[in-house]
This record gives sequence, C-alpha cells and structure tokens, in this order.
Amino acid sequence: MSAPTPAVVEGSRIRIGGEHPYEAVVGHGLTCETGRVLGPEPLRVAVVHSRTLLPTARRIARELTGEGRIVVSLEVPEGEAAKDMTVVVGLWRALADAGFTRSDAVVAVGGGATTDLAGFAAAGWLRGVRLVLVPTTLLGMVDAAIGGKTAVNLPQGKNLVGAFHPPAGVLCDLDLLDTLPPADYASGLAEVIKAGFIADPEILRLVEADPAGAVHTRELVERAIRVKAEVVTEDFREDGRREHLNYGHTLGHAIERVSGYRVRHGHAVAAGMVFAAELARLDGRLSAADAERHRTLLAAAGLPTTHGGAWAPLRDAMGIDKKTRGNRLRFVVLDAIARPALFTAPDEGLLAAAYERLGR
Repeated sequence: MSAPTPAVVEGSRIRIGGEHPYEAVVGHGLTCETGRVLGPEPLRVAVVHSRTLLPTARRIARELTGEGRIVVSLEVPEGEAAKDMTVVVGLWRALADAGFTRSDAVVAVGGGATTDLAGFAAAGWLRGVRLVLVPTTLLGMVDAAIGGKTAVNLPQGKNLVGAFHPPAGVLCDLDLLDTLPPADYASGLAEVIKAGFIADPEILRLVEADPAGAVHTRELVERAIRVKAEVVTEDFREDGRREHLNYGHTLGHAIERVSGYRVRHGHAVAAGMVFAAELARLDGRLSAADAERHRTLLAAAGLPTTHGGAWAPLRDAMGIDKKTRGNRLRFVVLDAIARPALFTAPDEGLLAAAYERLGR
C-alpha cells in the first residue's frame, strides 16, 4: 500500500489531550486529509455513512482506494434511528465478513448520530480499532465528534450504552456545512452557545452580533471546539469538570426521548438551557438579566425558548439521566456567565416551578 499523500490543505489544528491525544482540524477542503489521519497501516477501512451522505462517502472512498486500501462502504439509518444496538451488530457482522483485523480502521462520515454509532462500533470491534471522524454537521463538529465519547440509545433513554474511544483525528470540513438545512445549523448552534454560557462569553457576543452565524462560522466552530478540548483534556472520563458540558442536557435528553426523537438535539438542549437558567434564577444563583439573556440569544439564533407538554413524563425520563446518582438528580447550572456548577437534588417544587416558567 502506498503512503498517503502529504497534506496540502491548510486548517486550524486544535489538540485534544487525554489518554490518547489527537487533533481536530478546522478548515475547507479537508476530506482529502482522511488518509493522512488514518496513517499508513490500515489496509481495510470501513466508511460508515447515511444515505444522504453517500456522495461525500464515495469521494473519501475513492481517495482511500487510490492509496491502495480496501474500502467497505457501510450505510446506516439517518439520525437517531442509527443509534440502535441492532445497527451496531449489523456493522460488526459486516466487519467480520470483510475480515477486519485490529490494524484496520473505521471512518465515520455524518452528523453526531453517525459518529456516535460508528465510534461505538469501532470501540467494540476486537476491543478497539482506529477511528477517524468526518462530521458533516455543525453539531457534529463542535460536540459529538470531540471528546472520545461514543454511545447508542435504549428505549429507556439516550446514550445509556457507550464507551470512551478517542479518534485518531477529526476533520471539520466547513465546506460540508454549505448545504446544511437552516434548522440543522441552528441545532448545532445551540451547542456553540452552550460553550459560550459555560466557558467563553466571546461566543455569546459573536452570536448576538451575527445570530445566523454566517459571518463568524469558522471562529464559532474553533472557539466551541477549544472549550470542549480544554475540558476533556482535563477530565476525559467525566469524573468532574466534564459534566459542565452537559449544560441544558438533562432536560434536553428527556425532551428528545419523550418526543420519540422528533425534536432535534440542539432544539431540546436550547429549551434545557432555558430551564436550567430558570432553575438557577429561582434558587438565587443566577441574575434575572443573565437568565433572560438565554431567551433573547437563543431566540435570535432561531432556537426554541419554551416547551409545553406534561411535566411528569419528562421528570421520569430525567431520573435515568447519566448524571443521576442513585435517585438524586444532578443539574449543571450557572452561578454566573462562564461559572458553571452542579446542583444536586433540587427541591421538586423548584423543578416544577422552573418548568412552569419554561412554558411561558
């Protein structure tokens, strides 16, 4: 097999440390770097993608085949439907049929659901094979592809089965965002805004100046990745500070599950952040102005700031959240902008009051 052609595309390289350090590269025209990130060893490469990403997957497959590799294209369902154990087993069977060994690799091409799924499959195959992520959505670039978490869903909740499996590298090709539907872009912007609220207020100022993100997309992506990179480098296995990255996610994941995943992840997290802000305000932690800033900024970005529906199913769903310890709920809240904290076992009346505020 011939060695990969040296990279000629410029991109910002952001190092993610931890047990197995790697780089996230942000720029344009980066899919041609897939072979470089894989390295010379993998002979067989599984390119995992959904049907809508077939053209991008084919382009990467042609480049890898041109390097002398054997490429197996594996199509998976769209969105959260992919994150199912039956799909994982199907991928493992395909790898077995193709004779994949521990020196071979998986390339994930798609949004956060695809990278979560493919990462989990790579983590489990022969106890772990090389993985390269090519996220094609804003959400995937700033969140799902960064940090080494992989997971699938169960009927009881989201991301309940998973593994830590850092990739060899992440290629954030901004060209892939050109055809992203506005609602999907806004969904990813929710995770960018989250990074602003918990760590980097400059992100909030950039979004307030340019709510659609059209002018500042690259800077927003880079800033959001740097926030996550710093956190996961310090706390790879979510034993401490990494929990702060779940701001808005406790209620957000419950909304996703109760809706049957018809609500986009970022839209659910946006509502979850408003809920967390109201919870912190009611507890005397967060100022009314900062709580209101959540609503103003998220609404300007095209994200929901309210959520209706019965409280009881959401409360039950939150009881199975990954951050729960025993029967004690744990929420990430803000004591101020860029000052996240954990709020353990809030009073049930306080929770209900915060949810009532979310309905307004």
